[in-house]
Order: sequence, then C-alpha cells, then structure tokens
Amino acid sequence: MLSAIKKLFSSEPKVDFGELIANKAVILDVRTKEEYQGGHIKGSINIPLQSLNAQLSKLKKDKVIITCCASGGRSSVAKRILKSNGFENVHNAGSWTNLR
Repeated sequence: MLSAIKKLFSSEPKVDFGELIANKAVILDVRTKEEYQGGHIKGSINIPLQSLNAQLSKLKKDKVIITCCASGGRSSVAKRILKSNGFENVHNAGSWTNLR
C-alpha cells in the first residue's frame, strides 16, 4: 500500500524496467554477498552498498544502471551515490524481487 502511494505522488517519471533490461541495462544489487548468494537476478552485479564508493570503477558511466536491494532503502542510497559521482542514467528498482 505504501509503495502504491509513493508511486502515485512521485515526481519521477514511470520507468519500464523490462525495457531497460532488454536494452542491456546493468542491474546493480547492493545487498551483502550473503544476501546475494541467497538469490539474485541472473546477470546482475553484486557490489554491497558499504563497498560501492571503493568499487565505482567497476561500473561505466555511459551505461544505464538499475539499483536494487532487499527492500529499496540501500538501493536508493546507491542511486544517490552514483548520481553524485557522475552517473547520469540511474534508476532505483527497490527490491530485487521487483525485477524478477
């Protein structure tokens, strides 16, 4: 219910994650290694949020990046980190299960 309310009042345009993925967007899962090993999107990259700043060089600024985590909190922070480091086309999918 809360996510539906957020979407209703969000100023961000709707994002078609399926289309972004079909067009080779990078899925960045910022959960811990252990969480990632428990289940993840095939082809996604796992860089835990606490390591993201140190591993930005693993990502390309000209790629579309979709961040995800367990519930959306860490992926939101990851999106802000990427944006503040010059990554322009970044989208937060929230929970990784939203992309399955």
